[in-house]
This record gives sequence, structure tokens and C-alpha cells, in this order.
Amino acid sequence: MKTNVGNTDRLFRLVLGVVIIALGVVFQSWWGAIGIIPLLTATMRWCPAYLPFGISTCKTPKV
Repeated sequence: MKTNVGNTDRLFRLVLGVVIIALGVVFQSWWGAIGIIPLLTATMRWCPAYLPFGISTCKTPKV
């Protein structure tokens, strides 16, 4: 698995995941479980939704 999630994208996903989970806890809703998805993609640094589009937010190496 080649990483396709850069540092800024990773930080955004971590914060978004925590916020979604917190809102799920506050409103006592199972929708907060969706917050696991951005947390997992941030920790693995790989997003399967990026594959079909060829998207990568990682920095490209300088030549």
C-alpha cells in the first residue's frame, strides 16, 4: 500500500474524526461511529477513495 494522505490531510482527518465522535457522544447517536473512518485513514496514511481518481496529497520528491 502506497501512502496517499499527506501531513495536512492527515491532521485534518484526525481532527475531523475526533469531532465526529465527540458529537456522536454529545448527541448520543450512533452516527458518531462514522468518525472511525477518518481516524483509520489518517493513521494508515492511505485513503481508498483516492485510488480511482489517482489523488495523492503527499509531497512529491524533488528531483
